[in-house]
Amino acid sequence: MNDKLNLFEQSSLTDIKRGYTYLPNNDEFVCLLCGRTFTNGVIYSADDKLYEAKKYIKIHIAKAHTSPFHFLLNMDKKLTSLTDHQKSILELFYAGHSDNEIAKALEIGSTSTIRNHRFNLREKQKQAKIFLAIMELLAEAAPPKDTFIDVPPTSKQVDARFQITAEENEKILSTYFKEGPDGPLTTYPLKEKKRVAILLELIKRFDANKKYSEQEVNDILKKYHADYVLLRRHLIDYGFMDRTRNGSAYWVKG
Repeated sequence: MNDKLNLFEQSSLTDIKRGYTYLPNNDEFVCLLCGRTFTNGVIYSADDKLYEAKKYIKIHIAKAHTSPFHFLLNMDKKLTSLTDHQKSILELFYAGHSDNEIAKALEIGSTSTIRNHRFNLREKQKQAKIFLAIMELLAEAAPPKDTFIDVPPTSKQVDARFQITAEENEKILSTYFKEGPDGPLTTYPLKEKKRVAILLELIKRFDANKKYSEQEVNDILKKYHADYVLLRRHLIDYGFMDRTRNGSAYWVKG
């Protein structure tokens, strides 16, 4: 669930509107609405016809989710800030009904009330645009001292609980890499936040454009801790690495 939510939050507005994104490292299209993946180059079948992945994911979204609009509209109120009444009106707007038809459908009895809803929703849209611009400008500004370190959007278990500032990260690494980042770990901590910082450091030892055998992964991780199998498993579990089902190949995820 966290993996899907992270990917959704990291996607562009264009991707969210169409309901899917493309991950070049994995060469696959991902449905942002349910997390299903479709590999580029693979042919998929629907209604006795064959489709390439990019075309098929659109068919999948229409069949499984009706449309990105309907999926987004029915997301939790905490995410949309829309009331049930506003959702009903928006759904009727989307279906192309006139103000008079909507007034009758909702038994409001006055088209002026519907026009007022249209006006309020447009104002909400303007406010959202301005807020989005403010947040983007904030992100582009000089980072403060407590800037959080970057966590790949593909991370499975890493959420707000594990936000790590640059200062915290430096302290954790200096504590557990006594001989420096290229030296061995003194120990592998139990606290997950510290583990995340260590795993983020270890993933830097792998080339993002290369695929590794299990033995190659083991050989790299052996330099840092005797329980390299645990490190390898956690790199997978936390979403920093991925692998084939039979374990024949490993690679940096995202």
